[in-house]
Amino acid sequence: MSLSFEQKKTLVGEAEAALARSRAGVLAEYRGLTVEQMTELRTQARERGVWIKVLKNSLAKRVVDGSDFACLKESFAGPVIFSASEDPVAVAKVMADFAAEHDHLKITAGAMDGALIDRRTIGALAKLPGREELLAKLAGAMRAPAQQFASTLAEIPARFVRVLAAVADSKSKSGAKSGADAAA
Repeated sequence: MSLSFEQKKTLVGEAEAALARSRAGVLAEYRGLTVEQMTELRTQARERGVWIKVLKNSLAKRVVDGSDFACLKESFAGPVIFSASEDPVAVAKVMADFAAEHDHLKITAGAMDGALIDRRTIGALAKLPGREELLAKLAGAMRAPAQQFASTLAEIPARFVRVLAAVADSKSKSGAKSGADAAA
């Protein structure tokens, strides 16, 4: 089914807008994937904030022309799926993880910040902790000193109360002991 000129224009506009927000992209050949598998890939991509689209190669070349993804122009050959994200780790993880589970998805090329990257680099990116995980670690690291300071401050009065209780106990024991000595 062929797209009309207006549909192609809309599709190119949407793709250009998605790529303008993206720092990295990955191309993969999807020949042999079932519709269910493609739907699963799209769902995983959407959950991680990755834009993913199957475009005709002629349209894809037009989309990347003049953008940071122009280095991918020669890589559009055969049936390829184009994925991109502002988080380079997220797009690499989605595609590499799915390719590891499904032999029919073969990563062909990628681009990051205007430079062509190979499969090995995409695999290395996929092994890095994601943006959300790094933010969580940073928040934990920033919160730890404040928690330690608060617990130290709370410990001072608690220690003082324990010392007072110990003194009171020793006085009551010594008072009970001197009272027992006096009775004897």
